[in-house]
Amino acid sequence: MEPMEQAAHDAIWMRQALDQARNAWALGEVPVGAVVVRDGEVIATGFNQPIGNHDPTAHAEIMALRAAATILGNYRLPGCELFVTLEPCAMCAGAMMHARLARVVYGATDPKTGACGSIVDLFAHEKLNHHTELVGGVLADDCGALLREFFAERRRAAQSLRAGESDLSA
Repeated sequence: MEPMEQAAHDAIWMRQALDQARNAWALGEVPVGAVVVRDGEVIATGFNQPIGNHDPTAHAEIMALRAAATILGNYRLPGCELFVTLEPCAMCAGAMMHARLARVVYGATDPKTGACGSIVDLFAHEKLNHHTELVGGVLADDCGALLREFFAERRRAAQSLRAGESDLSA
């Protein structure tokens, strides 16, 4: 694919990952969404659900990988691309490598737990037996804005709650 064509392709799927992130927000989860694509078709989607599922592994990427593996009948997903709105953590990066994804495309960087270059770059380790193409920064502004808005809303709600509590104690 030509670079401009690839950028347009990546933006299409990242917008779908953003839709999944909004599903997470609607449930009170950190808004991260993921989409698994093969041959120009969505195979599976996922969004963050660790709070609601009481499952620390229920990140958007893991949910999408699980669904894709079930649909394809194989835990290996060669030829598949995963689009996710936030740079994957170490757990998710490891799962992606085990799945043998062709590409991982993410939006916003994660300066706290990012395992694709922000904190560590697991995909760059030469001794690992599978090497997945990694692309970052696709619709990064949109992906980052969604996360910032979510956390700003949470802070406002917490401040409002604290203000209400202080009014009751007066």
